[in-house]
Amino acid sequence: MQPRIQYAKTLDGVSIAYWTMGSGPPVVHMPPLVWSHIQLELERDLWRGWYEALCTHRTLVRYDLPGTGLSDREPVDFSLERQVADLHALVEHLGTDKVSLFAPVDSGPAAIQYAVEHPDRLSRLLLYCSYGGGRQRSASGQPFKGASALLEQNWEVYTETATHVAFGWDSPEEARWWSAYLRESISWEAYKDFVAARRQWDTSDHLAKITSPTLVIHRRGIPSPEVSAARTLAAKIPNAQLALLEGEVSTPYIGDMEGLVQAVDEFLDDGPVAEAASPDQSGAVHTILFTDVEGSTALTQRLGDAKARDLLREHERMTREALAAHGGSEVKTMGDGFMTSFGSATKALECAIAMQRAFAAHNESAGEPIKVRIGLNAGEPIAEDQDLFGTTVNMAARVCAKADGGQILAPVVVRELVAGKGFLLADVGETELRGFEDPVRLYEVRWREDG
Repeated sequence: MQPRIQYAKTLDGVSIAYWTMGSGPPVVHMPPLVWSHIQLELERDLWRGWYEALCTHRTLVRYDLPGTGLSDREPVDFSLERQVADLHALVEHLGTDKVSLFAPVDSGPAAIQYAVEHPDRLSRLLLYCSYGGGRQRSASGQPFKGASALLEQNWEVYTETATHVAFGWDSPEEARWWSAYLRESISWEAYKDFVAARRQWDTSDHLAKITSPTLVIHRRGIPSPEVSAARTLAAKIPNAQLALLEGEVSTPYIGDMEGLVQAVDEFLDDGPVAEAASPDQSGAVHTILFTDVEGSTALTQRLGDAKARDLLREHERMTREALAAHGGSEVKTMGDGFMTSFGSATKALECAIAMQRAFAAHNESAGEPIKVRIGLNAGEPIAEDQDLFGTTVNMAARVCAKADGGQILAPVVVRELVAGKGFLLADVGETELRGFEDPVRLYEVRWREDG
């Protein structure tokens, strides 16, 4: 049975076309923006299968942005302010307290803005193959070389060429349907207005203000937006997680749709993000993880300030990427190291292992290796002013100082918390830690594939 097309009204009387499918907690599937026609999409079995997979135990809401599809085509306004206002009008019309947002590709900036302006109405935020600012997309966002010139000359030839490039010249039927779909989604003049408006989008100053649990999903091989845009989102949004999937096309039902659906389901069903810790949780058990670049002072003397800083910047990038992927919170950075916090000892060790493997992979081809020591401890630190203090933190720092580059060390409390979770921890004996009266028994976490 086809979902029934319904309409919501904005405050200024613009009609927004939408349908709902399934039952349960509401998830608003934002349009990939101007390529949007909620009726035509349901005619494609694969596309409809994507929607049906998402609504097995939730209510999926899909709408056309005003200016596209079955929504009012006038007035045309693709500013972020207008998109947020239209989305808010739809959520108000649905009559639900909170929704989750699935924001693919070009709808990401508006979803970010909505998360900042209406945090009380947002349960969870999923950013799929998206980005934070129009410049990240516009520079490489055209589907083929010479697109800008052709867009100004002939709308039909532009859409035909774009879809043939996307689907290959040996798939004429698929490309023909898609080119017709593009022209049904939006007018030629409106699309040119969209391209101009997109260049002005910029949410870079708002990412750190997002308080909703966030999952950033990206397919590694898509040409635009590049995977670096996803890493930036995950690093700058507090407690965001990053899921990198294989694939070269952002269309969700092409390629590994099953892996994408699984990532969405785990996140929306209170999966890994529920374990992420915030430094503000007083009285909670935290697993503290410190990193420290071995020999950073000598490195600066040998390479000079500029080159040493470039190397440390790589350490920062890889560390933040691992934190985003494993639900860790960056408490602070000390130039050549990080202090981080996790609500799960398992996630902390998985993150530590991911970090060391990333550094090892980097060192295989790098002219100058990055050797990082990692130390952990778990307990109930004191939370104050977005920072953590106390014996738990001090011991984690001292344990890190005992490690060698490429080594992960942890005391017995961490070993006991992850017992039975499949980690290999080797007893390295008792050692004296500065500031602690009694010797502390440490364990080395084995992370190498042959370990």
